[in-house]
Amino acid sequence: MLNLCSNLIRNARLFGDKVALSCGDERMSYAQLLAASSRVANALRRLGIGRGDKVALSCPNLPWFPVAYYGILQLGAVVVPLNILLKAPEIAYHLRDCDAKAFLCHEGQADLAMAREGWEAFSQVGSCAHFVLIGADAEAAEVDGMPTLAGLMARQLERVDLARTAADDTAVILYTSGTTGQPKGAELSHANINTNALCCAALTKLDSRDTHLIALPLFHTFGQTVQMNAALQVGASIVLLSRFDPDLVLRTMQQRQVTVFCGVPTMFIGILNLAGAEQRHDLQAIGAHLRLGVSGGAPMPVAVLRAFEEKFGVIILEGFGLSETSPVATFNHLDSERIPGSVGQPIAGVEVAIMDEAGGIVADGTDGEIVVRGHNVMKGYYKRPDDTALAIREGWFHTGDIGRRDGNGNFYIVDRMKDMVIRGGFNVYPRELEEVLMQHPAIALVAVIGVPHPVHGEEVKAFVVLKTGHVETPEALVAWCRQRMAAYKYPRIVDVVDALPMTATGKILKRALRDAGPVLSQT
Repeated sequence: MLNLCSNLIRNARLFGDKVALSCGDERMSYAQLLAASSRVANALRRLGIGRGDKVALSCPNLPWFPVAYYGILQLGAVVVPLNILLKAPEIAYHLRDCDAKAFLCHEGQADLAMAREGWEAFSQVGSCAHFVLIGADAEAAEVDGMPTLAGLMARQLERVDLARTAADDTAVILYTSGTTGQPKGAELSHANINTNALCCAALTKLDSRDTHLIALPLFHTFGQTVQMNAALQVGASIVLLSRFDPDLVLRTMQQRQVTVFCGVPTMFIGILNLAGAEQRHDLQAIGAHLRLGVSGGAPMPVAVLRAFEEKFGVIILEGFGLSETSPVATFNHLDSERIPGSVGQPIAGVEVAIMDEAGGIVADGTDGEIVVRGHNVMKGYYKRPDDTALAIREGWFHTGDIGRRDGNGNFYIVDRMKDMVIRGGFNVYPRELEEVLMQHPAIALVAVIGVPHPVHGEEVKAFVVLKTGHVETPEALVAWCRQRMAAYKYPRIVDVVDALPMTATGKILKRALRDAGPVLSQT
């Protein structure tokens, strides 16, 4: 038997009165978190939810998320976290695709009408039997005729017999971003997530004295397992922020004496570029408590890594993984040399290799596709045997990322296969160019893509966000690049923009940049 929720049960006994999570002025101890999640489990059981049933969950970074998450798991049911920014047609697709039997949906805010979108989607999906509103009013039994989770939890017992799930039973279905075709649900078992969380805790030397600040969305695998599951597994505390705001992050770090911060590169960039940070916050005090930063989700520019470490006196570790690998596959190990720009070595019990198009493992220093096998690889894509067979071949999960390994076993991310630009027959890796552009003193953020070209096939284009108070012309930036990059690489087209489109997890959405329309260069 293995159930991911057993970690919470154990720590409720060991650290009952200790703060498990906080959000704003709200505090919840380990004992209170377990009691609340048990009441959720009993409420769902009364609705007929049981082992193996899928329960969709749409909730911001609020205490309701872990309360519902662990309540669903206690029943042996499957959690299907949904991106809170999805619109009704997208939600309906997910509810149908995962065979959701119930949908727990937060009411949202004035600028994010989650309940309206959620109810509209639920009304289109006859196979989903129950819509339950997660309301701001903890006392209301219903809102506009919709039952609330708080109402269903009322008078429920604060104890439930933990479902005797097997290690390979599905615990969570995480939907991929759907950059090609419709989103697919990656089935992760209790063993997948539990073992990955254990590895994350060991690699970061996490223990009950730590405080994790979670600004990453909990519906995403990074915030969910690397932070929430790992922290609660060892009795640490988590501080939830419902949105990422650099000023709020620094204020919270100082007030709560945060020891661990995880983020995607754009978050670290946002903190670094926050105007007036030194005047409004005690950066020295923040650095005195902050012992570790963890970056993932996208490659971290080396210039940003070094600047952040120097400013806060903290070490940043990078890792690599995907939803399909639970998520972590490689990580910088604290007890070995950390090489800036590398995503480290495979975690314990996991193999990582670089393959060519024929499926052969290439020599060190050679670019190829990153493939992964081990305890972290998903069971498969839900109801998609053909897609699963294409992604997992001879035990290796094919990531679609281009990388290389050095002679010491360290891995490096070169780029996404789909992001590579082929200009005049030459392969151009946008990430390499972005690394160079981030060294420009006026540039805060950059994204490089390929656009159609009548002669070269594709041309290199850079979208640039400038730091506050800086002015640069596109022509000057092109000239700067020409001096530092090979002739076939440097971007002939530079657009200076106010902002770049982002996913809800803070990753730059290059698909939106491509969809904005091709621009042809005549040079």
